[in-house]
Amino acid sequence: MEPSLSLHAAAIPPPPLPLPLLFPRTLSRVPPSSPRPRRHVPPAGAPDWSSGRPRAPPLPPRAGHAGRMELLPVEEWRARAGRLWASLGAPRREELSRARSPRETLRLAAPLLRTPEEEAFLRRLSRRLSVRKEPRLAEPCRQEGNRRFRAGQYRAAAALYSRALSHTEAGSPEMAICYANRSAALLHLGHFEVCLEDIGRAQQVGSCPEKLLPKIQLRRAECLLALGRLREAAGALHSVQESLSADQRPEAARHQALLGRLDELRGGAGEESGASLCPRAVPSQAAPDPEPWEESGRISGASLAVSLGFSSCKGRHLVATEDLPPGKLLVREAAFASVLCPGQSLLLEGTAQALQDGEPANPDLHCHHCLRPLLASVPCRGCSYSRYCGPTCAQLAWSGYHWAECALGGLLLALGVFCHLAFRTVLVAGFAQVEASVAQSQEGGASAVAAAAEKSAWPVPGCEADGRYSGSYRAVFSLLPHTERHSPGFRFLCGLSVAALCRALEDAGLEAWMAGGATESEEASEAAPTALEVLGEAMLRHVLQLQCNGQAVTTLRPSGPEDGLVAGSGQVRLATGFFPALSLLNHSCDPNTSVAFTGCTVEVRALRPIPLGQELLHCYGPHRCRMGAAERRRRLLAQYFFECRCQACLEELQPSGAPSAPEAGLFRCPACQRPMQGRGTLRCSGETCNHLVPEEDFHRRLLRLQGWAQSAEELLQHGKPGESHTHVRTHMVCVLVASPEAGKAPEENVASLQHDVFIYLCPTL
Repeated sequence: MEPSLSLHAAAIPPPPLPLPLLFPRTLSRVPPSSPRPRRHVPPAGAPDWSSGRPRAPPLPPRAGHAGRMELLPVEEWRARAGRLWASLGAPRREELSRARSPRETLRLAAPLLRTPEEEAFLRRLSRRLSVRKEPRLAEPCRQEGNRRFRAGQYRAAAALYSRALSHTEAGSPEMAICYANRSAALLHLGHFEVCLEDIGRAQQVGSCPEKLLPKIQLRRAECLLALGRLREAAGALHSVQESLSADQRPEAARHQALLGRLDELRGGAGEESGASLCPRAVPSQAAPDPEPWEESGRISGASLAVSLGFSSCKGRHLVATEDLPPGKLLVREAAFASVLCPGQSLLLEGTAQALQDGEPANPDLHCHHCLRPLLASVPCRGCSYSRYCGPTCAQLAWSGYHWAECALGGLLLALGVFCHLAFRTVLVAGFAQVEASVAQSQEGGASAVAAAAEKSAWPVPGCEADGRYSGSYRAVFSLLPHTERHSPGFRFLCGLSVAALCRALEDAGLEAWMAGGATESEEASEAAPTALEVLGEAMLRHVLQLQCNGQAVTTLRPSGPEDGLVAGSGQVRLATGFFPALSLLNHSCDPNTSVAFTGCTVEVRALRPIPLGQELLHCYGPHRCRMGAAERRRRLLAQYFFECRCQACLEELQPSGAPSAPEAGLFRCPACQRPMQGRGTLRCSGETCNHLVPEEDFHRRLLRLQGWAQSAEELLQHGKPGESHTHVRTHMVCVLVASPEAGKAPEENVASLQHDVFIYLCPTL
C-alpha cells in the first residue's frame, strides 16, 4: 500500500503567535479546560525574536566535554560573551568578579546588551535557529518520506512525515495528507492502535481532501480487522461502500476492488484469516503488576523506608530507616521541570535538505512534555520545534509553560538547555512562588534560609513550615547555586544569557502583562524590584544551580539499521531536569543505589543490601570501575566543587607507607601484588595496572585455604607435625587474612605470611 497522493499548496503565512500573561497570579498550572489565552502583539519597533527564515551555517567544533557543552549556549553566543568580557576594562571585570549574588551579576551584565550592535546580533542568532513554521520545507520532506515508504523503510518514512507535520499549518490540507501518509507507514509497522489515531487526526482536519477519505477509511478497516474488532470493521467497510457506490472517478474502481476483496476474505475466512490480511501487530507489553509503594509523609517521592537527615559536613541526605534488600524501591519522583537536549543536529537544520537527511535526534524521538518515546508525534500549533505524544501532553505543556516559550523558541535554543530549563522552572512555579522565594533570599541570604529552617518543625533547608520536604518550588530554590565557586567568566556568561532572555521578554511587551500582578508592597516601595528583575534573579540562580544539581535524564537507544539481524543499544543523554528528592542523595564512587528513568520519572533502588542507618549514596558520574581515584576526584572537584572522600577513594588513595593492618584483610592483585579494592569485581589500586578479578574467585581460594587449615589442625592433634608443616603455616595465613586482630602480629611475621598469601592465592588466577 502506498501513501496518499501528493497535494502541493502554496505557503501560508503563519498567524501571530499567542503570548498571554506570563505569570498569572492564580494557580501556576492552567487546567486544560481553561479558555485559550488572547493573542499578543509586540509593541512597534520591538525586535521580533521568532521571525525570519532559518539558516544553517556550519558551527565550529565545540571544545571541552560534549555532554556539558551541549547544555550551554551555542558557540556563537559563547564567543560573543568572551569578546565582551575581554573588551571590558580591568575595573569593570573586577567588579563583575566580586559580584556574589545573581541580582548584582544581572545588574552589571544587562547594560552590555543595550547597544544596537548587540541587539542586531541577538536577532540574527534567533533567526538562524528559528522555530517558526515554514510550509515550504514540509513538501520536500514529505516527498522524501514517500520515497522511503516505497523502499520499505517504514520507520524512516514515519519520522519524515512527522518532520513535515511540524512545518504544516494547523488545519491545512498538507496536515491531513501527512497524517494519512504516516498512518500507512504505521500500518506496515504493525502499530494498529496508533495508526487508527492518525487516521482520526486526518479526518478531523477540516480541509482534508475528499479523495483521501475512502482510502483512509479502508486503512481503518484493515487495522480493525487486524485487531479482531470485526463489528467495527464491518461498519467501516459498509460506510465506504455506500460512499463509493455512485463514484465514477478513475480511483473508484480500484477502491471497489479492494473493498470487495477485503469483504470477501473477511466473510469467508473468519476472524483469524481476516487478521492475517494485515501486517502482524506489534505485541503490546502488558503493564506489570504495580509494585507495593508507600510514600513517606515527610519526603515527597521517597519511600517510608527512608528518612531525611542533615549535618554540617554532609548537608541534607537520605538514610535507611530499616534493613533494605537489593532492588528495594526507595525513590519515585517526577521532575519538577525538564527540558530535552536538542542535540547538535537540530542546531544545523533549517533547509529542506537538512530536514530530509538529518538523523533523528531527541526532539524527533521523545515527547517534549513527558519525555516518553515518540512513535507518531502531535506538533505544536505555533512552532515547528515542540512535539508531543498526544493531545493531552500538548495541552498540559501549553497550559503549564509552552504558551510563554513558543514565541521565544529560537532564542531559547541559542541560550542553551540550562537557560531554557531555568525559564521553564519559573514558569511552572508561577510568579507568586518565585517572588516569595526571591524575597526571602534577599532578607538575609543564607542566614535567612537557615533561620526559616530553625523555625520549622524539622530544621532542614527547603522544608515546608510543617517540616515536610515536598517536591515544590521551595525545594528547588533551596538547592545550592555555589555562586562564589563558579569562575567569573562562567558567571558572566550565565548572567549575560539570562539578561538576553529578560531583554526579549521586555521587548515583547510582557511588563505590561505583569503589571496587574504586582503586590501592594511592590507598589508602595519605589526601591522594590520589577517583575523582570525578580524573574531574572531567580533564573540566574537556577542556571548556576544546574551545574551541580541538574540531573541528566538518560535512556537506552537502539542502534543499527531497522532491518538488521543484530540489535544494539547505547545510553544517551535525553534531557536535564530538577529532581528535588533525587538531589538529596550524596555522591559515592561505589554507590549503594541505582538510578533509572521512565520518561521524566526517576526511580532509585537499592543496589545491594543496605543496613539500617546507612546513608543512601548515588554516583554523580565518576565511578570506581571506570577510572582511578585521582581522576575521579579531579572531575568531581571541577564540576561539583568538593573533594570526594568516599570509602572507595580513601581506600584507593591510602599511602603505600601506611600501617599494614588495614591491608592485612585485603586480597592482592595477581599481576602486581598491590591491594585489590572494591566489592563484587575487585580492581587493582595501582594507577597503571587496573587489573580486574571477581571477588568470588578470591573467596573460592580462601575457602580452600580454610580447608587446608582444618586439615592441619587435625594433623597436629594426631601428633604428625612434620607432615603438617605447610598446613600449619597455611592456617596462620588464613587467621591473619580473616581476623581483625591481624594487625597486632609482629611486622616481620605479617610480611612473611603475606608472602604466603601471594603463593597460595595468586598463581592460579
